[in-house]
Amino acid sequence: MTDIFLKAEHITRWFDVSPSWLERVIYRRPRQYLKAVDGVSFEVRKGETFALVGESGCGKSTLARLLAGLYPLTKGHIFYEGIESTAMTAGQKKQLQQRIQMIFQDPYASLNPRWRVGRIVAEPLATHTRLGVREQQEKAVELLEQVGLGPSDLQRYPHQFSGGQRQRISIARALALNPEFIICDEPTSALDVSVQAQVLNLMKDLQAAHHLSYLFISHNLAVVHHIADRVGVMYLGRLVEVAPRDVLFRAPLHPYTQMLLAAIPDLGRRDRPRTQVAGEVPNPLSPPSGCTFHPRCPLATELCRQTAPTMSPRQDPQHLVACHHA
Repeated sequence: MTDIFLKAEHITRWFDVSPSWLERVIYRRPRQYLKAVDGVSFEVRKGETFALVGESGCGKSTLARLLAGLYPLTKGHIFYEGIESTAMTAGQKKQLQQRIQMIFQDPYASLNPRWRVGRIVAEPLATHTRLGVREQQEKAVELLEQVGLGPSDLQRYPHQFSGGQRQRISIARALALNPEFIICDEPTSALDVSVQAQVLNLMKDLQAAHHLSYLFISHNLAVVHHIADRVGVMYLGRLVEVAPRDVLFRAPLHPYTQMLLAAIPDLGRRDRPRTQVAGEVPNPLSPPSGCTFHPRCPLATELCRQTAPTMSPRQDPQHLVACHHA
């Protein structure tokens, strides 16, 4: 347990999307819950990058916000270095806020357009430390230089930067309190491909320099292959497969993972037919019974329709999969 920074056990987040009280009384409509995250368990070790992949709407961003404390849990437990989040004292929670930071998907929306960059980067220092204004600005300059920007950028506004530069500002702000764990919610999806590579390489360099752990969320499997150490695949609010990166890309076991990887275009083999992911994601308000992937799965049987599979190791103890027939 000494090398595990975060451990999630059966964490669940349901959103109440029921009709109004009047509709329920008059039309007798039942309550409805959107099961955005439904019983997810995994670990993030110190110094590693754990990536979450899956189609849009599978619960990746909701899971990120649960870990960051932005949403309360419906059920389940989150442990940080062996201490459950609900059992922490006020002082421990405040320290945890400094040790965990988040980089959001859209750099155009996550930076205050009315603040200068110096104030944006120094805001965590003003909130959580006793540094004076001059010391905060000196630290802000140091952080900007770490991400490839300079002192002249302190007085500029976010709209004066490109998308990649804005994301660098977001990274600088996330580093302000010397965190140990950074949640990256699709940090490169809004950027051009060439800029994506620059930001990913910057994040890897910062990880090595500061001994950071990342939870990296993306739907881009090429990006995940570049940066991840281990990968978790989500489908409709649940984890269906977890494995080391090279193992997952070389020998995926879950039919959904196989379909995702088969859909990636291979520029080195242009003659290889590209396999489309079959079917559509079911309505999350009324998910299928049993294994939620069974309506799209070529291996589905009556067992899959009746009983939800649990995550279990197969040939490799680090390779977990939730499938009856994998």
